[in-house]
Amino acid sequence: MRVSHVITRLIVGGAQENTLSSVLGLGRIPDWEVELISGLTSGPEGSLEPIARAVPGLLRLESSLVRPVHPLMDALAYLRLRSHFRRTRPHIVHTHSGKAGIIGRFAARHAGVPQVIHTIHGPSFGPFQGAAANTIFRGAERAAGQQTDHFVVVAEAMARQYLDAGIGDSTQYTRIFSGFDLAPFLGVQRDPELAERLGLRPGEFVVGKVARLFQLKGHDELFNAAVEMVRRVPTVRFLLLGDGPWRARFETMAATMPGLAGRFVFAGLVPPSEVSRYLGLMDVLVHLSRREGLARVLPQALAAGKPVIAFDCDGAAEVCRDLETGFLLQPGDLPGLVDRVARLAGDAELARRLGVTGRSWVRERFSEEALVQSLDALYRRLLHRSGDLFQ
Repeated sequence: MRVSHVITRLIVGGAQENTLSSVLGLGRIPDWEVELISGLTSGPEGSLEPIARAVPGLLRLESSLVRPVHPLMDALAYLRLRSHFRRTRPHIVHTHSGKAGIIGRFAARHAGVPQVIHTIHGPSFGPFQGAAANTIFRGAERAAGQQTDHFVVVAEAMARQYLDAGIGDSTQYTRIFSGFDLAPFLGVQRDPELAERLGLRPGEFVVGKVARLFQLKGHDELFNAAVEMVRRVPTVRFLLLGDGPWRARFETMAATMPGLAGRFVFAGLVPPSEVSRYLGLMDVLVHLSRREGLARVLPQALAAGKPVIAFDCDGAAEVCRDLETGFLLQPGDLPGLVDRVARLAGDAELARRLGVTGRSWVRERFSEEALVQSLDALYRRLLHRSGDLFQ
């Protein structure tokens, strides 16, 4: 059976890592012939293309598939994808991300692909943007939804949001958690050499954040709370993983805001294979994003035995379970953020208990094997129902 996955670009990010794990895992199942189609990757976020290229014949780059709205390139991408699907005749086209999700679904449906599936990794509309943008994106998703046989969501919150917008019906949605290789996280220990290289000293309380350095990721909230955190927890340090167009802005804030000089460590872009080592240095992970399906780093931190503090946006509550695996706060609750960090810094047993519970909870639900097995079962069910199984 042939399946084509389509994504806008392969930057270092949760949706892209999920997609790559999916295609690599499915490719190891004899019944599946898998390809991954992506636009070109560029920018400070890094690229996963080398990993995909390591598998002969897996990756197909489509230069006309670009992230910004570009009528000419968008039309060309549609025509090229439709032609490709007509020629290769996949049983399934499975799209990811906004631009590839819309263009890819129309191209697949018009090429006569039996099953068109789309994964909603994060919302394309919501309170994080203005009314005009929401109207446009909601309309585009409704139109693309009419070309879609089934939706995969990384969190139930995504299904609720899209159903509330009139996109599909409840029978068309399946939640499949974004699984990953658990082993490096379950066995992680503090790496003294890495800590020394980053300037982190024993006895410091390390608050970590893993996200692109860009808008809506919650860095402004962290900086605005950090001054009070330093006052409440004198040993606190902040470890930021990720890169992006707002790095210089945040570095300036770290250098100029009262009391923050020397408190922030910018680790930059970290390869996915190295994230576990950095999580091993953290005492708590904070996730303050205002736009995220279900951030991959939340279960990764829990697998590493670290408690998490998250704003209750999108799917965060499905992993950050208040007083079980961490603390869940209302978006923008900076006093609450400061208070929870101070509580964890002052109560090692509470931090340990939350971490142990989180590690056990994630181990049962977020393995890479579970992700691939769930996709395999979904594909077979949909193809069987449509009469296209093994044709």
